[in-house]
This record gives sequence, structure tokens and C-alpha cells, in this order.
Amino acid sequence: MSTSRRDFLRVAAAATGAVGLGLPVRLTHAASRAPRDASRANAAPTAKLRILVLGGTGFIGPYQVQYALDRGHTLTLFNRGQTNPGLFPNVEKLIGDRNGKLEALQGRTWDVVIDNSATDPNWVEMSAKLLQKSVKQYVFVSTRSVYYDTSRIPMTIDAPVFTRENTKVDSGRPLPYGLAKAESEKTAQRYFPGHTLVVRPSLIVGPGDLTDRFTYWPVRIERGGEVLAPGDGTDPVQIIDARDLSEWMIRLCEQGTTGTYNALGPKNGRSFAELLHGIKAVTTSDATFTWVDTDFLTQHDVRGYREMPVWMPARNGREGFARFDISRELALGITFRPLAMTARDTLDYYRAQPPDRQEKLRAGITPEREAEVLAAWKSRPKG
Repeated sequence: MSTSRRDFLRVAAAATGAVGLGLPVRLTHAASRAPRDASRANAAPTAKLRILVLGGTGFIGPYQVQYALDRGHTLTLFNRGQTNPGLFPNVEKLIGDRNGKLEALQGRTWDVVIDNSATDPNWVEMSAKLLQKSVKQYVFVSTRSVYYDTSRIPMTIDAPVFTRENTKVDSGRPLPYGLAKAESEKTAQRYFPGHTLVVRPSLIVGPGDLTDRFTYWPVRIERGGEVLAPGDGTDPVQIIDARDLSEWMIRLCEQGTTGTYNALGPKNGRSFAELLHGIKAVTTSDATFTWVDTDFLTQHDVRGYREMPVWMPARNGREGFARFDISRELALGITFRPLAMTARDTLDYYRAQPPDRQEKLRAGITPEREAEVLAAWKSRPKG
């Protein structure tokens, strides 16, 4: 039996077991290892860290925690205790709320705090202010969505981000997501000058994702038949598996890395056609792809990242959206497991969910709407 096949079976077994216990599935690092550059990813840490994780029980948090535990670090989780409270029974848990109830953090010290859960700069303000004298390094999980202009090719961290000056927000309205994250970055850097690590991932995918934004494609392709595929297949795609992101972040903490970095790949990029055909390769599906022109999809209100998840047409100021230069990140040891593993594990995770959860995908075009658009495409006037 091949290594990858053993991993797939472990993933399926772990998922089935968790569902049988009535718990949301969160796969452990041990159940999802992948081939990677051993010289960087598997090197033992030079020191053991005391790591505080704000969150830790959602999508990427469990992968971070398990990987850090595997490498000998000591973890403390701070959250409301409402999501997956049974995870990591031997890890210290502090109960509170990012929105002001931080008393449990007082009087304690850690080497690193990883902020996974902040979507409001006020949350970062409160936590960073409280922890600035008791934590050596603040690690903030940001997003590619902070970039105000993604027309550059290639994209780097030097591209402009959203600011209060370039983004109009009506009084009394919440900040748009990209601006909120950009402001949160600045807040963390203000309280931890020279000791902040900001990581900006693209779409995070893999087992454990509850949004179905990537999951749509493996599930739809496995279902078979004629699949509506967006554009002409050449639009670029850059994503990151939650496990690759989480594990790289722990290694960055071990190295004491500071600064701002993007987290997306793979190394040499891939086209949307490569993405879909790569997903199909891990199934026995009879799916065929009908590539539908971008302008036609726009006319029929089929949008990138909405009805067509993951896909963003490289036009109209988005030319660099999935053309990031990750030379700096590669030099710091970011690694990417094969697309086949991500697709297979995502399918295993999805199949392990209760029937009512599988009944309707939370992202992507509906089967009925897909059939309508395909029919309209075939009956369009030619010439």
C-alpha cells in the first residue's frame, strides 16, 4: 500500500470516528501528513515554545495545535469554549471572548501568541494591548483580501492595501473585510513593533473547511456528467491547504520570523484547467468539462468566487490576483502538498459528514442553474 493511500485511509477513519461520536470533524496532523522538503519541514525545532492560540478550534487552529504539539511545544487555547470543546483534552484552555472578556489572559506569559480569529481591529487592539508586555511575538493571520490593487504581475507584499483613506465606509457601518484585516495588521504592528509576524493566505482549502468554496469542485466533479467550467481554462489559481499554512506558521514561530508574507501556491502556479483535471484524477468520475466564455458567464450573472468558487478571471484589475511571486516565502520554507492529496482528503471529509450536511453545498452554482447556463451556452447564436 502506498504512503498516500495509507494517509487517505487514516483520514477517512478519523473522519468517520469523529462523526460517530457526534463531533465536528477536525483531522489531526498525524492523520494527514504529506511529502515535503525534509530538510526544512521536518527539522526539529531548536527550542520549545509556549504558544498561546486565540481561537484554535476552528479550521486552521486544530492543525496548528496538533503540529505544534507533535514538535514538543506547550499550547494554551483561548476561546469561548463553544466550538469543538472536546478537542485536545490535555491542552490548557482559557475561556473568554475577544470582544472584551480577556481576564483569563492576565498575569500570564508566553513566547508567542497566534491570532487566528480577529476580524475586527478592535479585537486586536484589546488583545495586543493586554499582551504586549507578556508575549514576545504577535502572529496575525491576515488575508490576501487586504490588497487594494491586484492588477500587478507579479503581486508582492509591496502592492497597496486597503486603508481608511482609499476606502469609503459609511458612518455606522462595519468595515469591509479587507479593510478590517488591513487595519488589524497595523494595530498588531503598533503594539509589537519589530516583533509581529503577519501571514496573508489566499483561499484556505482542505478537510475541515465548512464553507465548501473549494469542496464544491471535488464534490461536483465526483458526481460526474457535464460540468460547467468557467472561462477558457487559462485563468491562474493560487490556493493553500490548511495543513500547509498551519504547519508553516508554526515553523516560522520557531525561527522567530517577523515581517509580512503571503501564503499561497503552488510554487510554479497552475491554471484553472489544471486544477479541475487534477481533482478529477483522484476520482473515478465520468465528468466532462464544458468551458464557458467569461463574458457569457458575466451576462448570465455567474460570478467568480460566487457561483464559480475558487475561480477569478484575470481581468479588470484582477490580473495579479493569482499571480503572486512567493520567492521570499519559499526561502522561508513554505511547502505545498500535492493537489491530489488535498482533493482526496477533502472528499473523504465531506463524505464523513451527516447526510443533512451533505445534502446541499454551501458554495457554488446549483445543479438546476448549472443546467440552465449550459443550455443557454449551447443555444447561443454562433458567429
